[in-house]
Order: sequence, then structure tokens, then C-alpha cells
Amino acid sequence: MQFHLLLAFVAALVSSLCFPIHSGVDALLPNAARILLLTAHPDDECFFFAPTILALQRDFSQPEVYSLCLSTGNAEGLGDKRRGELDRSLDILGVDSDKRWVVDHPLLQDNITMRWEASVIADVLTPFVVDNNITVILTFDTRGISSHPNHYSLPFGASHLSRTMSSTKSRTENAPRVLGLLTIPVVPKYFGIFAIPLARARIILSWLMPEVFSPSTAIFTSGFGEYLIGVRALLEHDSQMIWFRYLYMLFSRYLWVNEWVEI
Repeated sequence: MQFHLLLAFVAALVSSLCFPIHSGVDALLPNAARILLLTAHPDDECFFFAPTILALQRDFSQPEVYSLCLSTGNAEGLGDKRRGELDRSLDILGVDSDKRWVVDHPLLQDNITMRWEASVIADVLTPFVVDNNITVILTFDTRGISSHPNHYSLPFGASHLSRTMSSTKSRTENAPRVLGLLTIPVVPKYFGIFAIPLARARIILSWLMPEVFSPSTAIFTSGFGEYLIGVRALLEHDSQMIWFRYLYMLFSRYLWVNEWVEI
């Protein structure tokens, strides 16, 4: 009996990995969405956001996806190398070469002890948002996933920009929504592959009983194929692949599941 239960669990786990499913995407994506992924460092795009990027590339509404990284990741003098790694990663994730940018600003340098100023982020962000008519900014939430101050600075800067644009009557219609990637507590953060059945159970229950289980967030989950694409993108960041990064690659929930909250 125990063997049959174990076999049923394994079968359910394997079947849940065959294809991606999502929930709440309509609320996330307005018509003709132009979405900007705002990151702090090269490798953020694949370590944290790969399920969302890959899902957006395949969504029937065909949103335009842009990427803006606010530093070269030059904390160890490897900024030029990391630019190239980011380009190769975004190639794999499917972001067009003319829709991606990297900023090297003196007040936005990769520093694990420094919080970036919201006004500086907003000033740097403004021309990219305005010139490309961005409707949604996707970034970290206010806890920044790993508590890196550069990470959790971004939603404050993006929100500062959105509020400023909303207060300017001529630009009210262009003020983008800002959404943050939900920070998960440490233990479930490393559930890895086992996070998939839990997330998908929530999604399926929301379909069957929306009045009871309707999720308050948009959820993207990857199948095994999408996970492998994310791993390929991650491995392009060769300069960052020290031993614990391989453990992260194996166990991180963020390579399988992304949940979004309004900032």
C-alpha cells in the first residue's frame, strides 16, 4: 500500500512538470502590453525571473518584453564580462537585442551594502519607460528576494516614477503599473521542484472554485522544458557560477514558480 502511494505521488509529480500553467495573467497583462523587466545585476533575469519571461514570450496576447539592468555587476571588476554574459542569457530567454539595455551609473553600482536612491532610479528609468511606452514594470518586491539592498531599492524607484507620471496630467495615461516578484520565506524558497505541485494545486483549485480559492497574485509556473531553458541561461553567467550557485540551480523555487504582487 505504501509503495502504491509513493508511486502515485511520483507519477503526480512527474506529470505536473510536463507543461507550464499560469493563473491571474489577464490581470497582469493589459491589452497590447509593453513590459519592462527591471533588474539590478546581470544574472537577476535568470536566477529569479525566468518562469515569467518564458511565459510572456509564449502568451497568446504577444506582449512586448523589454529588459533594463541598472548596473553592470562590477563589484569585482568584472562588469564588461558580465555584460556579455547577460546578453547571452537574454538571447536564450528570447528577449530581442534591441529591447535590452544595461546602465552604468555612478550612483547605481553593484554594492551589497548600499541602498540605491529612489529618485536616481526614477530619473534613469524615465526615458526608457517614456520612449518605449512601457505599460507594466516587473521588478523585485520591497524585500528583494535575497534582501540585497540593490534589489529592494528597485520597487521604490519604479513606484516613484509611476507616481510622478500619474501626477503629471499630460502623462497620466502613460503611467506604468509596477509589480514585484513575491519574496518567499527561506524554507519554501528552496523547495525547488516540489514547489510545482503546491503552486499548481492552488491554480487548479482557483479554476474549479474561484470564489473560494481565487489567488490574489499572478502565478507563472514552468514545466521541465522551461526549467532547462532557465538553467541554460543561468549557466551563461560563468563568472558567477561558484559552488552554492549550483545548489541554487537545483533547489530554488524561483526557477520553477514566480508570483507577482502590485507595488
